[in-house]
Amino acid sequence: MTETLFSFDKRNYLECQDAYRGEKNQEYYLGDYSIEAGSVIDVRADKKAVGSCSIIRLRSKTRLSFQRSWTHIREDATDVTVLWFVRQGRLCINHQCGHSVAEAGGFGITKSLSPFTIKCETNDDSVHEVLHVIVPTHVFRRFMPDEVKAGFTLSGKRREFVIAERLLTDIFEDSDELAPHLEQLLLDSALALVADALKDCENCLMVRQSLPDQRLQEVLRYIDIHLSDPSLSATMVAEACDISPRYLSFLLKQNGTPFSDLVWDKRMKIASQWLSCSKPGEISIAEIAFRVGFKSPAHFSRMFKRLFDKGPREYRAACMAGGVEKPEGTFMAKHNHTLQ
Repeated sequence: MTETLFSFDKRNYLECQDAYRGEKNQEYYLGDYSIEAGSVIDVRADKKAVGSCSIIRLRSKTRLSFQRSWTHIREDATDVTVLWFVRQGRLCINHQCGHSVAEAGGFGITKSLSPFTIKCETNDDSVHEVLHVIVPTHVFRRFMPDEVKAGFTLSGKRREFVIAERLLTDIFEDSDELAPHLEQLLLDSALALVADALKDCENCLMVRQSLPDQRLQEVLRYIDIHLSDPSLSATMVAEACDISPRYLSFLLKQNGTPFSDLVWDKRMKIASQWLSCSKPGEISIAEIAFRVGFKSPAHFSRMFKRLFDKGPREYRAACMAGGVEKPEGTFMAKHNHTLQ
């Protein structure tokens, strides 16, 4: 029999953070849950427990978001894999390797031991609906021993996904007519179908990374996203990635590039690419300077000339006339410059 996990409307939606895990605070896992304010707020999640797994149908008439960070993972080490079947609206997932979107009819996977952010977006009729299955990871490994990437999405049109969702829906809607062992058998069949489809998708499987490698990828991604921020610093990156500045230094040292080298090389590389493939009327040198994190166009021009032996304007002109020779080595190696 199904039970209501939570139900929010205008009267209580601000209490969602304290109530989304159910009355006993045992469902899902720790994270930051929020419901967007709107003229209509109607969010409801109903749950059907099958053995150690839960099948949950979530319906909403407003947008929802959920974030699980390394801080949450350290506080709550719940290890589950969540299979998402999107019925209406769409599911947007930001994860360590990038961004994925599952449209209506799509399928996705998240893992509670990998940081991610989910946004549940409504369709044109202001409706969002997903059916998702929370499976202890050790249980899912019985069907899928290979490591699967977290946060990826796929089209749900594959026959295996269609049949798996149908089985899960039948289990969810059953009013105690099936014996528990038959429900478990149907659930196992659905999980086997999902696993079989995933085994055929090479992009879903990942080369297993160590925790330091995972943290390094998260650091590099954060730097890329915030490269245009002139206040970008090692302290800022370490705090955002929930690691100490000392550990950040260790990760980058293992990667062979200190923080200052890495940031300046990325900024100069992007600036040179912009200059080499644009005309003066398309983007100004000042705008390029600001976009790669310089507070002053004059400072940018001085630093650029030290590396490329040409100022930005001359470099652009040389590229338009037939190209220029790319510099060897890193900015730091050539000029021993320190990022402030």
